[in-house]
Amino acid sequence: MKTMTCNQLGGACELEFHAETFEEMVEKSKNHGMEMFQKGDKPHLQAMNEMREMMQRPGAVTEWFELKKEQFEAL
Repeated sequence: MKTMTCNQLGGACELEFHAETFEEMVEKSKNHGMEMFQKGDKPHLQAMNEMREMMQRPGAVTEWFELKKEQFEAL
């Protein structure tokens, strides 16, 4: 079982996610992000805006995803 925080995954808080696989970790982070979006949490909304901006750059999302996966695997 590995642990990463919301912040480590591009979010805005120190909530910890625990998962066996990177895909499971991403899913937990995504669900947390949707919950924070629904609550209108400003720090998380800002983090989401930054992610949206990154998505505009070709290849940036793939690069970011691979970096986070490497960090997960290194745990």
